Amino acid sequence: MTVRRSAAALAATAAVLCAAAAPAAVAAPSPSPSAALPSGLYGTKDPTYDGVWRQSLAFLAQRAVGVTPAAKAVDWLTGQQCDSGVFPAYRADASAPCTDKTMADTNATAAAAQALRDVGGHQDAVANAVSWLKSVQNEDGGWGYTAGSPSDANSTSLVIGALARAGAKLGDVTTDGGRTPYAALLTFAIPCGGKDGGAFAYQPDKAGKLAANADATAAGVLGALGKGLVVGNNAAVKDPTCHKGSASGPEQAAQNGASYLATTLAESGHLDSAPMPGAQDSAPQPDFGNTADAVVALSASGHKDKAAASVTWLEKNSADWAKENGPAAYAQLILAAHATGTDVHDFGGADLVAQLNATGPEPAAVKKPQATATEDEERKDSGDGDGIGGLWWFVGIGLAVGAGVGFLISGRRKNQQL
Repeated sequence: MTVRRSAAALAATAAVLCAAAAPAAVAAPSPSPSAALPSGLYGTKDPTYDGVWRQSLAFLAQRAVGVTPAAKAVDWLTGQQCDSGVFPAYRADASAPCTDKTMADTNATAAAAQALRDVGGHQDAVANAVSWLKSVQNEDGGWGYTAGSPSDANSTSLVIGALARAGAKLGDVTTDGGRTPYAALLTFAIPCGGKDGGAFAYQPDKAGKLAANADATAAGVLGALGKGLVVGNNAAVKDPTCHKGSASGPEQAAQNGASYLATTLAESGHLDSAPMPGAQDSAPQPDFGNTADAVVALSASGHKDKAAASVTWLEKNSADWAKENGPAAYAQLILAAHATGTDVHDFGGADLVAQLNATGPEPAAVKKPQATATEDEERKDSGDGDGIGGLWWFVGIGLAVGAGVGFLISGRRKNQQL
């Protein structure tokens, strides 16, 4: 998901890397910033590399807080799907058929499948997306960023989430050699006991070594738990512990990853972005998106208390980042707030839902937030200040007595008619 979050900066690099390792059907489309954007699309930046991604995240965040997207926004997303079931990152001309040069994007497909499942009414589109994802499963049981590219922790976790949300039994999603998605995901987990133990790596390096990656760890925790991108407000459980040695299964790997995230976030309240290629010596910068994802992962694994300081940090510091990055950024913040029971309508003084909605077409329906009663209102509701039980207490008694009399009269009439 790092590629998605830094689409403008990393897209070209990602396309080159994927093209070197994958079949011909992964060529990235050429950016077209001058072209008019579709009216149903969220955001105003060039969607070449993240159109489907940001639209899907917007829908997931909206549905999590009771917002129904506009029909034309949903139509735009469904129109991006190819006949094969895959969702490319973006198709400027959705009327033209997909070809073998259309970028076969597992991340966009997994996100779109989850989004359309939550929007509802698009079972065929979801089923086709799931069918395509299963058809491009790698021999190790996982998935890469594009069809046929080497498996990575982020893509594998995203696909696991999509399959789980669609109702698939992950143990039955196997390769010819019997490998499941979890088998692939566990290969990216760093054993506990040493430096960065418990973390997930994005991919092994050329020598086969694993390097901790916070973004991959946040994704890996969700994947190991079989969770999608939307996580409910879970009750906190005991502190996460990294059990020494390799994880015995996905649940333990998830807890190991949660332990790594909790320890890393405890230092400053946020995660730092990985250095850009060629800039390894530059000072680390706060990574707002990855921090929000880590909050979701901690809540999913039962440790939202360990994410409280990070939520507070995001409330204080993320406004400019979200404004600059648009719908996907607002969606990530909403999902983090939703996962921890934080008020999405007063997130550091901002209404995240209103801000997200403003980046796209007007929603079909918006659930109004519940107003918080003031102290005066609570006293009146409890009867304080209005005598014995308050004025409305007497009104209520009167209504109840009247209802009782009416009931008796009605019963008598029925008896007379018998």
